[in-house]
Amino acid sequence: MTKWRSLFFVVLLVSSVARAQEQSVIKPQLLLSETIQGMPKGDKQEVRVLTASFKPRDQTMFHTHRFPVTVYVLEGAFTLEMEGRDPVTVKASQAIVMPAHVKMTGYNRSATNPLRLVLFHVSDPGTPYLDPVH
Repeated sequence: MTKWRSLFFVVLLVSSVARAQEQSVIKPQLLLSETIQGMPKGDKQEVRVLTASFKPRDQTMFHTHRFPVTVYVLEGAFTLEMEGRDPVTVKASQAIVMPAHVKMTGYNRSATNPLRLVLFHVSDPGTPYLDPVH
């Protein structure tokens, strides 16, 4: 190999490495891992992804879920009150699992900031998302 040819291959290699570094590979980051009970066991499950937007001081009705629900907070702070447990507040970029068969309500405690959530729900097909508690 000539000196110029070797130099060309070195420049080509350095250029390829630089491009590879510019186009980094996206790797998912683990946000929440929790072992839960009460997932559906049938041959088919329905997967739902929902969004919820709360104005300042909004809250959900008092309710239960038949299957666990994962909540991811996009904006604001979500306060979850579950029967027999201390309230939990989850902020933007955080997640929480709401357990099945627990009476609960969720709040946007802020007087000024909105709250936006993404909810992930896996259930037996046709199962209501929530059951109101009277």
